[in-house]
Amino acid sequence: MDEITIRKAQQMVDHWIKTYGVRYFSELTNMAVLTEEVGEMARIMARKYGDQSFKPGEKTNLGDEMADVLWVLLCIANQTGIDLTEELWKNIEKKTQRDKERHINNPKLKE
Repeated sequence: MDEITIRKAQQMVDHWIKTYGVRYFSELTNMAVLTEEVGEMARIMARKYGDQSFKPGEKTNLGDEMADVLWVLLCIANQTGIDLTEELWKNIEKKTQRDKERHINNPKLKE
């Protein structure tokens, strides 16, 4: 499998939607779908890494749920004209400036 950049992923999702998906769901619908997908991911996390156990027949594929979350996030970015590559770079720079000494000096993280 080839590597996929974030920009390429946005393009691939857009192409898929326009080829097979008829059209994007509304932005608000996609926000609700994103919340639903995050909930499905949280369910697996709670059962796999938390104190709950899986029910018979319940989905257990964490990677698939993460991909669902990413898919809907890419849809929302496309719909709203957000270049996630550019925004991620800005976000990393913001976090670096804001937190460059905060976590290093956090005694709770020195274990």
